[in-house]
Amino acid sequence: MLFSEACERNKQPIAAELARWLPRPARVLEIGSGSGQHAVHLTRQISQLRWQPSERAEQCLDLQQRIDREGRSPLAAGSQLADAITLDVCAGPWPAGPYGAVFTANTAHIMPASAVPHLVAGAAAVLAPGGLLLLYGPFSDGGQHTAPSNAAFDAHLRSIDPAMGVRDADWITALAEKQGMGALADVAMPANNRLLVFAAGGEAGRLGAGAVGLNAPHPGNGPPDSRC
Repeated sequence: MLFSEACERNKQPIAAELARWLPRPARVLEIGSGSGQHAVHLTRQISQLRWQPSERAEQCLDLQQRIDREGRSPLAAGSQLADAITLDVCAGPWPAGPYGAVFTANTAHIMPASAVPHLVAGAAAVLAPGGLLLLYGPFSDGGQHTAPSNAAFDAHLRSIDPAMGVRDADWITALAEKQGMGALADVAMPANNRLLVFAAGGEAGRLGAGAVGLNAPHPGNGPPDSRC
């Protein structure tokens, strides 16, 4: 069964922030659930979530093992963790919406850059009006890295596969706007990560309690996550 140390370190800060943003009750699609640690933790911590984890076909078995072992109980009141489904953001099939939120952690820099527009467009297609797209991970701004550790991480990713790399928040915002989604917030997270929040239907300005100014630095510096 897959296990991510980075996910274990950061799952609580992510849960605390998502608890501020996610509507309740909410049907949530997670893209690239990986080891499943976020899916289990979030449904244990946040009430009234119907969480749908997903992964590419070759990783679904590992994901389902964690769900079977840890994702049945004890969950937060009214929350449910569904069996894993197969989802390739480029090829589909995307599950039928509408979803109140689509969440993904540390996938944009792992998938090829050409896949990111498919991720954003697919999310927009399955979100209910006003539904949220929440993307967690390291991001650059206008082609400039926000921390030396992120620059080093970007170089490392591209040395493994030139198609990978830290993505630019301005580019993702433009992709979201092209799909009719409005930017709500850019939330600073530990280890030079961020949470980008968009709303379907262009509902920019509906700021939640967790919102901070765009590109606000986080006081806790350190190496960024590698996956989850």
